[in-house]
Amino acid sequence: MKAYESMKQEVITVNDTDLIRTVIERFIQSGISGVPVINAEQEVVGYISDGDIMRAIGKHKDIIVDTFLYVDVIKGDEEDYEDRIRHILNRPVMELARRKVVTADAETEIEEIAATLGAKRIKKLPILKAGRLVGIISRGDVIRHSFKQFM
Repeated sequence: MKAYESMKQEVITVNDTDLIRTVIERFIQSGISGVPVINAEQEVVGYISDGDIMRAIGKHKDIIVDTFLYVDVIKGDEEDYEDRIRHILNRPVMELARRKVVTADAETEIEEIAATLGAKRIKKLPILKAGRLVGIISRGDVIRHSFKQFM
């Protein structure tokens, strides 16, 4: 079985020029937790997930840097939670998106997709054909398609 046989062809995406506000809107409207970031040529240039958002809005503690020569403190957040949320909405998506995106070709065997999702500990894998986004496959898609004949 190939990736194109199990993938979802309708992929919710955001553009590399969008703001985090657009990402949050897509998450809420679609009940999803991550989206590929594409450019004008439909190429995947990033991926942003709810984990990326959590890291940005969560409380950042002070960090103590202790070297042989000096001790320094890098201050954490001084603004409150609501202010962090308000400020993140207008940040460009590419400030938080991961730029190194693991992808697979539409012709990739499903067992290789399963291995990649497991080894890389990722939940979704954008599927490409000739370098363009044509689908997305999740852990759940692999499970459903792999085991349906045995259930």
